[in-house]
Amino acid sequence: MTSLSRRASLEFCDDFKPQSWNDVFINFRLLYLPITKIITIFAHIFIRSGDNTKNTALQTMNKDIKKFLDFPTESSAQIINRKEVEVTAPDGEVFTVYCQIGALLNEETRNYELHWLEVLFDKNFSLDKEGMVQNIWREAMQFGIGNVLGISTGTRHTDRARIGVRIREIREERGMEARDLAKLAGIDAANLSRIENGKYSVGLDILAKIATALGKKVDFVDL
Repeated sequence: MTSLSRRASLEFCDDFKPQSWNDVFINFRLLYLPITKIITIFAHIFIRSGDNTKNTALQTMNKDIKKFLDFPTESSAQIINRKEVEVTAPDGEVFTVYCQIGALLNEETRNYELHWLEVLFDKNFSLDKEGMVQNIWREAMQFGIGNVLGISTGTRHTDRARIGVRIREIREERGMEARDLAKLAGIDAANLSRIENGKYSVGLDILAKIATALGKKVDFVDL
């Protein structure tokens, strides 16, 4: 086996037990390459090395791709059409990703790219949806995952924006500075700004603290 193929095999350890998605990215870094590039690398090895190296390299590659595909994620992705993939994040919010995964002809390659999207959403999941989408964008471009062309703001963006606007309206009616409300609610002023701008998915506990600080309460009302 050539030194290149030995290095490739070392990328995937049989006893690999990841503790975080960062471990997945580090230990499976060869998989950042598109499948076609991996095949090209191994093709150069095959030309020089003969059938034994060819079979060993293919077995190693197939085994470790399967290991990666079997690794569980909280996010789930499904192809809608040739241009759209829907990804459900760990909190249930759905994002539309414009990409070229649906146009791929090989089913194994489609599943491989879909799983990388799931990995990206798990790895970068955050209540700060703007920052989350930006991080997913950056890493998708950096590692050539899915040929991503665009990502939506999520299905809950309208609700986040509506709640944020209402918080700002009440705060301004009270004549209260944003930093003072943030201090009363026990949250960071930057996070309050994101909440008021509909860019942060606020949990019920934080929302209740903000409401209390404004002399309000969270309740169910008729639509």
